[in-house]
Amino acid sequence: MPISSLAPDALRVTIDPASLGFSETSELQQLPLPWIGQERAQIAARFGLGMEQPDYNLFVLGEVGSGRSSLLQQLMQAVAANKAVPPDLCYLHNFQAPEKPQALRLPTGQGRLLRQLMAQMCKTLQKEIPQQLDGPDFKAESKRIEKSYKVEEAKAYAELDAFAEARSFALYRENGHLVFTLLGEKGNALTENEARSLPKERRARIDQAEQELRAEISRFLDQTRPLERIMNEALAALRRQVVKPLLERELQEIRIGLKKQIKDAAKLGAYLDAVLHDVLDNLDLFRVSDGDEELRLEALASLLSRYHVNLLVDNEGLAGAPVIVENNPSLHALFGSIEYQAQEDALMTDFSRIRAGSLLRAHGGFLLLHVRDLLADEGVWEKLRRFSRCGRLQIEEPGALFTPMAAVSLAPEAVDVEVKIVLIGATEQYYELQEADPEFARRFRVKVDFAESFSANAQTYSASAVFVGHACRKLGLPHFSAAAVARLLEDSHREVDDQARQSAIFARTEGLVMEAAALCRARAATLVQAPDVEAALQARRSRHDYPDQRLQESITDGERLITLYGEKTGQLNGLTQIDLGDYRFGFPVRATARTYAGNEGLLNIEREVEMSGPIHDKGVLILHSYLSALFAHIAPLALNASIVFEQEYHGLEGDSASCAELYVVLSSLSGLPLRQGIAVTGALNQHGDVLPVGGVNEKIEGYFRICETAGLDGKQGVLIPERNRRHLMLEPKVVAAVRQGLFHIYTATHVSEGIELLTGCAAGMTAGLVSAAAGYPHDTVLGRAQKTLQAYRRACQLADHPKTGRKHAR
Repeated sequence: MPISSLAPDALRVTIDPASLGFSETSELQQLPLPWIGQERAQIAARFGLGMEQPDYNLFVLGEVGSGRSSLLQQLMQAVAANKAVPPDLCYLHNFQAPEKPQALRLPTGQGRLLRQLMAQMCKTLQKEIPQQLDGPDFKAESKRIEKSYKVEEAKAYAELDAFAEARSFALYRENGHLVFTLLGEKGNALTENEARSLPKERRARIDQAEQELRAEISRFLDQTRPLERIMNEALAALRRQVVKPLLERELQEIRIGLKKQIKDAAKLGAYLDAVLHDVLDNLDLFRVSDGDEELRLEALASLLSRYHVNLLVDNEGLAGAPVIVENNPSLHALFGSIEYQAQEDALMTDFSRIRAGSLLRAHGGFLLLHVRDLLADEGVWEKLRRFSRCGRLQIEEPGALFTPMAAVSLAPEAVDVEVKIVLIGATEQYYELQEADPEFARRFRVKVDFAESFSANAQTYSASAVFVGHACRKLGLPHFSAAAVARLLEDSHREVDDQARQSAIFARTEGLVMEAAALCRARAATLVQAPDVEAALQARRSRHDYPDQRLQESITDGERLITLYGEKTGQLNGLTQIDLGDYRFGFPVRATARTYAGNEGLLNIEREVEMSGPIHDKGVLILHSYLSALFAHIAPLALNASIVFEQEYHGLEGDSASCAELYVVLSSLSGLPLRQGIAVTGALNQHGDVLPVGGVNEKIEGYFRICETAGLDGKQGVLIPERNRRHLMLEPKVVAAVRQGLFHIYTATHVSEGIELLTGCAAGMTAGLVSAAAGYPHDTVLGRAQKTLQAYRRACQLADHPKTGRKHAR
């Protein structure tokens, strides 16, 4: 029974604007925007973000543009709003081990307050300590202590001076040292030459007296140094006694200022006590001295810098848990860093140069990362794996180890970090990581799978219209009419080549919205109409279709041989698709077959020259199997057959040409010509069923443009699998040509239907097995092919066993 062409209404989905329930999208912009077609992903994401237990991190997989990043960010923000604000994180100077700064977590806002209070304390100390040490009470007490020392010291010095004078020496102080000179008989100081001119006995007595004086000076120093030490200690104790109340008052104000209960209260208390003792040990730096004032001020600044608070994470102002999106996950950006400064040929640093990374800032909340960015740096991925295993973060600066300059090492205290990591990646990356890293599945237990497409219905149409309204409001674009939205929805069906499903790649839809709105503004309109959307689609095609145009021109110019009229034996137009990533298009390729007697079977020329892919080779082997099964009753076959796609120099992949290859082989065997105006696409299985193929719309439209350029005669069309019927979303121009009877779309469920359409002759296939005696009917395609194959076998048998001539008796 001959097959008929499809009706125009079956060639695409046409959406009635009136069925959408609105006139323009401005009516929809206040409606909530749901996760369109992503219910499974939404449920999984909510589950993962709500789990408080560790290791329930999320891996979000899906195509770029499916909304996987934006929707997850929105959901993370919503979930985070109901979570507690996490504490602040500070690093403080470690007085016992400065190379190991201490970490301190404080309630939200208390980190900033502690920093302000400590800074205020430093200012107060700089101002009030000098005042305290210059006060009358302090001066009076210090003078009393100094006077007591000086009385004792003066008494001992008088005895020493008398001892020196008795031995003809004058004793005096010079720059803090004791100096003595030899006196003459008249009491005047002798010069060195005068001393040398003295008699020998006199010089001997002088030398003896000098030794005695030196010994007495040593006894004097031994006697007065403890007194000086006692004085200094007394003065230091006095200074501490005077300043300590001030310090205790300032530190108590800090303790009172931090009113909230602090988890690390003991650590903070120990730190403030250490500050107290450190200030009291360095009170001399707060007083103006007789020495180098610049050096004193520099030392004082260094001392006060110890009391600064390095506030790494300040969560004041947050209304909930933090949501961090790290688009540059380098080691520094993700894990934090330690900054260094070159000073005198060395790299110097301290606790104030520690910097937080995204993991620390996301503590208590969520951190979103892209897998591709992480895998670009193996060190980042490995460190993230180690962190996810233990949950503790150690800030380090490995780069400092490889610098040519000496560097001060710093090992900040490691901190516990509670963060839920959300990884965004492709489906392939998810399964590759599962296979390569056994710990991956354990650490990322929640899989959030974003669909590429979803079933279309009235609800998804309404939600898609709301998406358009939100996009117009967010981007400041003119709104869309219902007809324009209907055209966007039709394009969504076309994007997935399915009349029953829509594309979930809304980034493409958003781009189309912006482009159509730009064309609307160009014509000074305020509402985007369907022609604007159509013009935007056409402009997008025009920006990408140069390769398609050049191939069509090569056919039109006669460089590529394509026959569109009449009939030919062993020749047919197959359909192929080229996917350039940003643009897909189809075009016809001539398939030809030659058959003759032999024993080599079916020869695929593309396979022989390694210009075909494995899927195409598989299709040819299936074809060979099916062909052998058709004529198994006359096996073994004596057949040599060659198939080639002419003028194809870039290789073939896919099995969508299997039907066309079968038809040209059967045409060559049967001698029946094939209609050249009908192009064929479709795969087959070992039972002759026609299987669906990809790119059916691009293939049909590409062939239609070739026919339209050459001239439609009403006999041209395409033969596609019946199972591709639901995938048809053809251009309105193709539908119009079908409606006018100028072009036809045929479908087949079995190859027998296709061969009958192309040859106009019955296929001859039966439901049961074919007996060797009966064979196929002679007036069918298979009957004629069977006759040819039998002739080939006889020819081969004759070639193998040639007849010998008869001998005549004489």
